[in-house]
Amino acid sequence: MGLQSVLELGLQTWFGYIAILLLVAVGSIEGFKAIYRLASGVYVYFLRPGKSLKRLGSWAIVTGATDGIGLAYSKALAKKGLNVLLISRTQAKLDEAAADIHFKYKVQAKTVAIDFSAADAAAWERVKAKVEPLEVGVLVNNVGMSYPHAEYYDAIDDKLIEDLITMNIVSTNKMTRLVLPGMKQRRRGAIVNIGSAVATIAPAGPLYAVYAGTKMYVDMFSKSLDLEYRGAGITVQNQAPGFVATKLSKIRKASMEVPSPDTWAAAAVRHIGYESTSSPYWFHALQWAIVSSAPAAIVDFYMLTLNKGLRGKYYAKLKREAAKAAGNGHAGAKDKGQ
Repeated sequence: MGLQSVLELGLQTWFGYIAILLLVAVGSIEGFKAIYRLASGVYVYFLRPGKSLKRLGSWAIVTGATDGIGLAYSKALAKKGLNVLLISRTQAKLDEAAADIHFKYKVQAKTVAIDFSAADAAAWERVKAKVEPLEVGVLVNNVGMSYPHAEYYDAIDDKLIEDLITMNIVSTNKMTRLVLPGMKQRRRGAIVNIGSAVATIAPAGPLYAVYAGTKMYVDMFSKSLDLEYRGAGITVQNQAPGFVATKLSKIRKASMEVPSPDTWAAAAVRHIGYESTSSPYWFHALQWAIVSSAPAAIVDFYMLTLNKGLRGKYYAKLKREAAKAAGNGHAGAKDKGQ
């Protein structure tokens, strides 16, 4: 074997060794990352303690507080010893929720009724008058709305678009501006904005375009304000749930994949003051990890197919109801003729 052949063999051998070492190193790094992510997830979702919320202030405010996530969140905060100001549209439901919270958790529960979709300057002054005297430690901007059913953008009316923007964006801004001065003065506070996994996790929200857009606004709004005010002792967080068994989701039965409002709120309260964007319930976080690692084109195809199917089911139901009504009307006319 000549000298050149020996050198070439040596180089090939060394390159082979180096390649193997690099592959082992990369594999080890990726394996370490996977182990780290798993360990972090276990800690964050099962072991990490919640922050002491009472030190932020003696009062919490929750909007959309008489149903679903809002009511469950109000109870979870009261359970932590915080007094609660409940804000929603219907005074009778507010009174019922406040009485129940006061009886069960022995905290103060005040109310203010406002229709966020049609609030004028006078209505906002009423809210301001209720908020300003309170030492607000936690604000939960929960009030919001979605589409009545999956639909193409050109088929929804202007009123729905305006209401979505008013409920999901304007109310969040106005409530945040009401509590910020006091929080800045005391140099402590937590603002929680309830977003949506549709906007935060999925690349797009077809057939729910305006809703997804408003919730994407909430995510960026929260992350930006968190950077602005964390140095002043104030955290701002987007908590983005997946499906929860509420009227808004039209899912009645809770399960491991679709938690009850109480289960979701209990997890959400433990996450207050941590990451600026969070999916507090562990199964939703697992879904988040899977969707985030999938190619966007696959997720887009799935979301479009899913929402087209939901739209089709809605119109099929309308068609069945119309046929049933027509049949009943025909039978009634026949009876009259007899």
